[in-house]
Amino acid sequence: MKYYNKLIFEISKPGRIGYNIASSDLPEVNLPKHLLRNLKADLPEASELDVVRHFTNVSQKNFGVENGFYPLGSCTMKYNPKINDELATLPGFANIHPLQPEETVQGLLKIYYDLQHMLSVVSGLKAYSLNPYAGAHGELAGLMIIKAYHEKNQDFKRNKIIIPDSAHGTNPASATVCGFDTVEIKSNPDGTVNLEALKSVLNDEIAGLMLTNPNTAGVFEKDITEIASLVHAAGGLVYYDGANLNALLGKAKPGDMGFDITHINLHKTFSTPHGGGGPGSGPVGVCEKLVEFLPNPVVKKSGERYFLDQAKDSIGHLGLFYGNASVYIRAYVYMMTFGNEHLSDIGPMAVLNANYVKDSLKDLFELPIDGYCLHEFVFDGLKDQSTGVKTLDIAKRLLDYGFHAPTIYFPLIFSQSMMVEPTEGESKETLDEFIQVMRQIVKESIEDPELVKTAPHNTIVRRLDEAKAARQPIVKFKDIK
Repeated sequence: MKYYNKLIFEISKPGRIGYNIASSDLPEVNLPKHLLRNLKADLPEASELDVVRHFTNVSQKNFGVENGFYPLGSCTMKYNPKINDELATLPGFANIHPLQPEETVQGLLKIYYDLQHMLSVVSGLKAYSLNPYAGAHGELAGLMIIKAYHEKNQDFKRNKIIIPDSAHGTNPASATVCGFDTVEIKSNPDGTVNLEALKSVLNDEIAGLMLTNPNTAGVFEKDITEIASLVHAAGGLVYYDGANLNALLGKAKPGDMGFDITHINLHKTFSTPHGGGGPGSGPVGVCEKLVEFLPNPVVKKSGERYFLDQAKDSIGHLGLFYGNASVYIRAYVYMMTFGNEHLSDIGPMAVLNANYVKDSLKDLFELPIDGYCLHEFVFDGLKDQSTGVKTLDIAKRLLDYGFHAPTIYFPLIFSQSMMVEPTEGESKETLDEFIQVMRQIVKESIEDPELVKTAPHNTIVRRLDEAKAARQPIVKFKDIK
């Protein structure tokens, strides 16, 4: 199999052909000289069989939720039911062109319209735009709405966003991209907002607060209504990062907690797989006083006709077209499959699974936040650290047993963080196997620490220099002169 572990350029041989394209009877087009290539395209030459084997082999090197357990904390890597894919790839949806007249895409626009309403019901907010293409894109949209709101009120000095130190890294990044200054506040030991720290920074320069609930440590912000009241009293708005909404589905709504704006990661909460950078979708929703600022367009209905509406005071378009249609369809099918009566079963099952794994392993791992968690929890390294085995080593060793690693070294409030999120779809048998493997790795860490420190051993690619891979990535096969 070593031959098929090579790059496609490496198995290329001059003169090999995979497929001959039939001659065309279309008239020849004479392109202007300045558009013609100066050099022949340097493309690989290989037989069809070699190409098929190569890409099949490459596909098997990846790890996904369909390969095994994927407890990636904060990312909610849940299973995507096949009915979602089947319906999203129906020709009537898959073959739509984004520039078609509205009259020819009424079915898709109905799905958009209904999905906007579903998200409002789930979150307790007045209205949604599906326009943002990803979670961070939704964050940016929400922050742009905050800025537009204050500017319309002639409140130009509000240029600061409060962000707890336990927040997702995209929060301060999005705020900075939007032109805000960020004000970091220290969290309580469990990652929740410290009310005194919050009060100390509230003034007439604060535009808003960005918050995730439950927070990154899997703990519900019990003071959320007081937090929202404090920010509102100071003239700011409260933004909900919807990354962890899965834990609350059908049980609690951000709108009821006092949030003014939220984005929802459809690709997390509503099942579209999002490994490898996509696909994503981050619809942004708002309370009634902010509806006029939603990104254009928003799908509306007149009689039996659906249309894309362009609001005058909108923050504008966030993309040339209207987001990721296939993600919307998958989310719509997922929500329709559960129905309003069963959507509320998702959060409690996710919470049950997380607490089961946590309690089964807390005798071997440091548990910085004791008590019940919600959808995820955080360990802070091994209790017995005498052999020097770190969180990274445990994560790499898990790959040898066929499990994807949890999120590690995040949240940053703990030095050896390992954040585990089982999601609601995993069976007790899978969780028991994960628990057994984790206990085995702890045993290895004491009896044979080098085995763990040099893991993985069974994967195609061994341990990488991750700092160099991030700072000096090799993204092409060879230099192009």
